[in-house]
Amino acid sequence: MNRLGQRIARLIEAQGPLSIAQFMTIALHDSHDGYYATHDPIGAKGDFITAPEISQMFGELLGLWCVQVWRDQGCPSPAHLVELGPGRGTLIADALRAARIDSEFLASVEVVLIDASAKLKDAQATKLKAFAEPPKIRWLEQFDESLADRPLFLLANEFFDAVPIRQFVKTERGWCERMVVIDDKGTLMFALSPTASVLDIPPECGKAEPGAVYEASPATEALVEQIAGSIASQGGAALIVDYGYGPDGGFDETLQAVSQHKFASILDDPGGADLSAHVDFGALARAAERTGAKAYRPAGQGEFLRNLGIVQRAEQLSRDSPEIATALNRLISPNEMGTLFKALAIVPKSAPKPAGF
Repeated sequence: MNRLGQRIARLIEAQGPLSIAQFMTIALHDSHDGYYATHDPIGAKGDFITAPEISQMFGELLGLWCVQVWRDQGCPSPAHLVELGPGRGTLIADALRAARIDSEFLASVEVVLIDASAKLKDAQATKLKAFAEPPKIRWLEQFDESLADRPLFLLANEFFDAVPIRQFVKTERGWCERMVVIDDKGTLMFALSPTASVLDIPPECGKAEPGAVYEASPATEALVEQIAGSIASQGGAALIVDYGYGPDGGFDETLQAVSQHKFASILDDPGGADLSAHVDFGALARAAERTGAKAYRPAGQGEFLRNLGIVQRAEQLSRDSPEIATALNRLISPNEMGTLFKALAIVPKSAPKPAGF
């Protein structure tokens, strides 16, 4: 067991079992040994590749999407342009480059990047040197109320899949939470809580059979409510792109660890592998609409990008870059990212239907 695993084992020994959400928080965000403190996770030398790293087309289209919804709402100024979990800064750099089509938009927004990783902040700063002025750019470690004073235009690509989840298993006793415990040798393992939890499971999920697993992310819902509440009151739009469930949700076990582009053990190497779970888009939509905002259905990433004109953009780029066809296929094919990955938009109820939906 590695150093962080030993520390987690001592914590369990002293304080008792950890929820999966608590374990994920430590494994991903511990300031010394956590995954994001010790890894540059993105790219061929990292653990996974995201859509912006596959092709510039992805970030360009999301940037143009922001310009369009900004125009749809009367070109408000000043406004915030926020990205949650901006990785190496590739998406926001491509988005800002495409947004040069409207200099008024760039002059109206302050760019705010939300990231707790010092390693990735350095990479983002390097990538964005060309965009120092305009627009204004600053960093925050988390989304907070300082962003709720003006219209908010927000992008979140593969961010919510890494927000900690809790897991519950249907047993004869009811829904028992899956916890992280230690065995008599001090090894981390999973176990079910002895008492059942009361869960408010949406009827869309259907009937749960014994052994069914229900995943919930209270932290995700709280953050989406905060974002949507700002949009409902101040205007703006949020675009969330990630892999996950459709609007009906369901019962499934999706927590996974990935290291060097391969699946890894969840408990064997805490901090050494990326941890993520599928996003429940139905829960995101319900959270947004509880605040008075309007959520537009999760569309498949392939459908969404086609509606924004990615095929036409690929035709333009392929004249100089033959590999664009391969990138296009990865982004929109049902056998690649086109169906599993989905897009959901949040706008004020009074706003027009956003592009792509």
